[in-house]
Amino acid sequence: MSFDIIVAGGTLPDGRVADIGIKGETITAIEPKIEAEAGTVVEASGDLVSPPFVDPHFHMDATLSYGIPRINASGTLLEGIALWGELKPLLTHEAVKERALAYCDWAVSMGLLAIRTHVDVCDDRLLAVEALLEVKKEVAPYIDLQLVAFPQDGFYRSATARENTIRALDKGVEIVGGIPHFERTMADGTRSVAELCEIAAKRGLMVDMHCDESDDPHSRHIEQLAYETQRLGLQGRVAGSHLTSMHSMDNYYVSKLLPLIAEADLSVIPNPLINMMLQGRHDTYPKRRGLTRVPEMLKLGIRVGWGQDCVLDPWYSLGTADMLDVAFMGLHAAQMSSPADMARCFDMVTNVNAAIMGLDHLGLAVGKRASLVVLDAGNAIEAVRLRPDRLCVVARGRVVSRREKRDAALSLPSRPASVNRRHKA
Repeated sequence: MSFDIIVAGGTLPDGRVADIGIKGETITAIEPKIEAEAGTVVEASGDLVSPPFVDPHFHMDATLSYGIPRINASGTLLEGIALWGELKPLLTHEAVKERALAYCDWAVSMGLLAIRTHVDVCDDRLLAVEALLEVKKEVAPYIDLQLVAFPQDGFYRSATARENTIRALDKGVEIVGGIPHFERTMADGTRSVAELCEIAAKRGLMVDMHCDESDDPHSRHIEQLAYETQRLGLQGRVAGSHLTSMHSMDNYYVSKLLPLIAEADLSVIPNPLINMMLQGRHDTYPKRRGLTRVPEMLKLGIRVGWGQDCVLDPWYSLGTADMLDVAFMGLHAAQMSSPADMARCFDMVTNVNAAIMGLDHLGLAVGKRASLVVLDAGNAIEAVRLRPDRLCVVARGRVVSRREKRDAALSLPSRPASVNRRHKA
């Protein structure tokens, strides 16, 4: 038997050391030692071999636009939305596509091979929708790209948002989005959740809704989203993103709310880099952390994955397409410091996020798609600590990115000639 690729001697996230055999686009063997020929052998001895990184919450239509036409001076969510409103008329099809493809190049280099991006439908031209549908087709050989029809200016608040959401879905956008906390009233937000879920149910689509991205403890649209999910039989197909108002809610109400989320089989996607940056801007001290109640959700069995949200756009001035940056910030903000919790944060940006997106073909198992990452780390916790180089990225059975190990050369008396930050206890 021969293979197209053998990834040799890598350490899997569960601690096993194994060879991985790939034929075509499929993992066909995972064994302690594969004695066979291969067209390509990737030496991974001592290195972590991981499923691909997955980002379930992003805004690709805005990415890499930082500073156009100006910078978000206050650093707030609302100024970011206003700034995006200034930028939208300036967008061109070519610029949106060029920036998105450039970001996808970054993503591949970081082993990020699946992305769910919200795309604003409140531009009557649907320019970004058309551009990202083209990007989705072009990157399909190496990235799973899902598009969410996102009425950024409010499903009811924007005069043409409802019509444009339907138009975007008709063009091939496959997930229904919303932003109920940005409607003019709480009542309108509640109505928008109901109607958007009904649209998804009628079309057999998934739902991913920006929900309660606010410091206001009375923003409780996640409760309505849980209700509509059960009413319409959408269990397992709905995600609530952000949910930051929960960091300000009283504990009694949360004790009622979390079981409702669990019963509805909702997924939750906090975005720690951006939530920590945007929330609590009106606070003096103490300042709120800007993150929903992740450990409490995990204890109830709620599916929680970390999302990236933004890179170099009106809302966020940093970002590198590295989901380990996201896991690192989430670990700190949620105080998930035990070994089990730290390993879980790694799992959240790989396997859990893939499950949220319904990507059952991803994972390190025989029969799964041959997409994986070799990292310059010894295990999952060390990967979160170091956010290390991706030494090799394989997408659909093809090596798409390589990088040499880069130890630092030292010139110190009586010390080693080189050093890296990996550590053996």
